[in-house]
Amino acid sequence: MATFLYRLGRLSFRRRHWFALLWAAILAVAVFSAVKAPAAPADSFTISGTESQKAFDLLDERFPDSGSSDGATARLVFVAPDGQKITAADNKATIEHTVSELTDGSQVQRTLDPFTTHAVSKDGTTAYATITYAKSSSELTDATTSALKEAAQDARDSGLTVEIGGDALSALNSSSSGELVGVAAAAIVLLITFGSLVAAGLPLLTALLGIGTGVATITALASTIGFSSTTTTLALMLGLAVGIDYALFILSRYRHERAEGRDPEEAVGRAVGTAGSAVVFAGLTVIIALVGLSVVGLSLLSKMGLAAALTVLIAVLIALTLLPALIGFAPKAVLSRSERKKAKKANKSGSAETPAHEAHTPKKPGLGTRWARFVIRRPLVVLLFGVVALGTCAVPALDLQLGNPGDEAKSTSTTERRAYDDLSDAFGPGFNGPLTVVVDAKGSDDPQAAATTIADDLKATDGVVSVTQPTFNKAGDTAMLTVTPSTAPSSTETKDLVHTIRDKADGIKADTGADMLVSGTTAVNIDMADKVTSAILPYLALVVGLAFLLLMLVFRSILVPLKAALGFLLSVCASFGVVVAVFQWGWLADLLGVQTVGPISSLIPVFLIGVVFGLAMDYEVFLVTRMREAYVHGERPGQAIVTGFRHSGKVVVAAAVIMMSVFAGFIGESESIIKMMGVGLASAVFFDAFLVRMAIIPALLALLGDKAWWLPRWLQKILPNVDVEGEKLNRTLESTQASEIGEAEHEPSRA
Repeated sequence: MATFLYRLGRLSFRRRHWFALLWAAILAVAVFSAVKAPAAPADSFTISGTESQKAFDLLDERFPDSGSSDGATARLVFVAPDGQKITAADNKATIEHTVSELTDGSQVQRTLDPFTTHAVSKDGTTAYATITYAKSSSELTDATTSALKEAAQDARDSGLTVEIGGDALSALNSSSSGELVGVAAAAIVLLITFGSLVAAGLPLLTALLGIGTGVATITALASTIGFSSTTTTLALMLGLAVGIDYALFILSRYRHERAEGRDPEEAVGRAVGTAGSAVVFAGLTVIIALVGLSVVGLSLLSKMGLAAALTVLIAVLIALTLLPALIGFAPKAVLSRSERKKAKKANKSGSAETPAHEAHTPKKPGLGTRWARFVIRRPLVVLLFGVVALGTCAVPALDLQLGNPGDEAKSTSTTERRAYDDLSDAFGPGFNGPLTVVVDAKGSDDPQAAATTIADDLKATDGVVSVTQPTFNKAGDTAMLTVTPSTAPSSTETKDLVHTIRDKADGIKADTGADMLVSGTTAVNIDMADKVTSAILPYLALVVGLAFLLLMLVFRSILVPLKAALGFLLSVCASFGVVVAVFQWGWLADLLGVQTVGPISSLIPVFLIGVVFGLAMDYEVFLVTRMREAYVHGERPGQAIVTGFRHSGKVVVAAAVIMMSVFAGFIGESESIIKMMGVGLASAVFFDAFLVRMAIIPALLALLGDKAWWLPRWLQKILPNVDVEGEKLNRTLESTQASEIGEAEHEPSRA
């Protein structure tokens, strides 16, 4: 592989104009296709095999005209001024006028007046109107959302407190501030690392081109493959991070090769042949982790994983082909000022090699070298410190509670959160999380009596505030009831209530012949949490197993991939602990802008496992590959560790800081799940890069010595040698150079 990539790098350098035009054409085609493609389908979320999903499917089948589509919903919450009633003549007239204004909207499916639907609180201070749209929130036009906000503002001008709940405005709350913060931080880190504006700009340019091409391609394929409007979230986050990192590693290796005295084309070839090989395998591990998200069984998660995997693949291809071409346009400008001065002196002396007096001048060991030597001297101390530190951070993870935070987790500055609080205060905490009970009475002799019996049974259940009258479909064989709990949607008591109602199903079936299914927000959250929990171990086995085999190919060792996997488990558990401590226990909540503590989103554990594993293997490959390269070329195990840190330590630190900056940029988002992902991923990168890869892994390698690189002979024969460290490439190049020197020496004798 190293030889192939070496040739590819040199080809890209020589034919840089053609490669630059090729990627410009690919980007243009992707953007054009995205613009011309049909609109992305509405977000669809299915949890196959769960009771809540069966209930949804049954409702779609038996209530086809019920309006329970994927359309957005807005809930206008009206609160009367202090000392007044919402039913007062002036207030009532204002509300009725507001609702009638929205009725004629082009995308409005129906509006429900609170005075005709009895949506008024018992104390008469609060009422709510429900507006249902024919389109999803992402498909609502600016005119539609503006009309909604203007209607609410008109009612406010009349003296009422008006807030907007539901998901109609959710698409407006997304912003790109996280990406902008990440790009700005990455630019600063790259400038400090490389000391050159051009070198700092190249990784940013290639990363932005990569996510531009990836997102445009995803958008173009949305209607064909079924990607929704939200599948690009993870693609943007990861595409930016790995796009910068992959370019960073190859560009850093190029500068090293130039410092060794090689001409630009040869330096590019060797950089792509060695660091590029590491990029290929690092990218493959990330792609495996992302594609593996499909085993969880959540449709949205599967699509987000596939979209992000496509973006990572594009980032790898750009790093291997476009980056060498761009270097070719400015081979000297990517060097630091001091490196350019050295190259200029070498050119004046008539040699590309470093002058002898400079070559023998001892250099002061860098921080990476000094740290590596310390680890080699005190491996057991460093190992114990790292394990204990990560174990301590992981302790809160033992209290991990999964759920799906809604509007209650948003900032109080948002109208959705204020609407949630107003409804909770006026109608009770359980109002925001009603349960939908579906009665399938096809097997009952008397469906009406069966539904009435079930309703009476539910009313007598502890923790239930109210149960609506059964609503039957046209065939009269299926009924739907709404159950309002007495406790909040995310509370343990509400979850227990769902289990209590579901436990009644068998008895009800025996007494009435009807099947009872429980759905609704809380039921969906319970089913999702159970689904994720049951899928974590198979997912870990699949991803870790495939990556273990991949790393055996890279390092030709059993213990190195094993310690890489164990180190990942430590870092991901520690990141779980941080997420629980912040979002569930409330530690540093005010500092991070967390308004409400509660259960962790069910998607977070799987996201963290998948993404962190891919990134952890990135650092493992980039750092340990350089150690392996030194070991293969004859250095002792301890010295190989020092060499790896000397050449790759600074770059891995820079890459980790960039990753942390990108992910930390999302902490400022208002959406709870995005904030959790930002905190979880940023902390995981810190733990994995600085405690696992920089401390625990070299300490283990120092303790193992030569045994770390042991591979049974029978495995050596079976496993193909992919030559990631470029051993075969170096032998080939050395033999070629030797033959060229020999021919040059014979020329004078022939003359």
